[in-house]
Amino acid sequence: MTNAAVIGPFNRKTGFFFAEVAHPFDVLDEAGIAVEFASPAGGWTPFDAYDESDPAQKAFFESKAFRRLNRSRKLAAVDAADYDAILLPGGLGPMVDIQRNADVQHAIVRAWTTNKLVTAVCHGPCGLLGVDVGDGKPFVHGKKLTGFSKAEEYDYAREDVPYELEDALRAEGAVYSSVANWQPHVVVDGRLITGQNPASATQLGKELVAALK
Repeated sequence: MTNAAVIGPFNRKTGFFFAEVAHPFDVLDEAGIAVEFASPAGGWTPFDAYDESDPAQKAFFESKAFRRLNRSRKLAAVDAADYDAILLPGGLGPMVDIQRNADVQHAIVRAWTTNKLVTAVCHGPCGLLGVDVGDGKPFVHGKKLTGFSKAEEYDYAREDVPYELEDALRAEGAVYSSVANWQPHVVVDGRLITGQNPASATQLGKELVAALK
């Protein structure tokens, strides 16, 4: 989870994108899979784009899990190898404190090198940038994946983000794909599962459950 509540030159309010946690959580919880929450700083995790008309979001907002989320564990104190999977949700917040964060990178390396699942949605794949699992090339190099597209960013927060996520992933050798703006798109490449945008979060959760089973 991100701890960043603002981003960019205009101090845009941000955090994690609510649906990108609520929707995967709903699928995982329904499948009886336990979820823990961690963030770089620990504690409070600001959120963005909460929609109370969405039953899954409203249920999560009112849940014990949401209260737990706001007492998130400090990521440096967590060993990702103790878990079956890690999920990096999006929102603009990750573009502040998840991208190129040493603790996030270490968690990804620990998960990947111990044969666990690594998943991310929307802006979450920014956390995959700069990751080195020890083979001398970027983690995303040659891997099929998706993330928030340049076309979507032009439609959403181009003035607020420090770089285009799609361009950065391609620059590290990712085999990037996307579909039309705001439409569901999930890519499964072995143990790496990525979703393009908020509309992809439920499907990402379903692919993660299938992989865990």
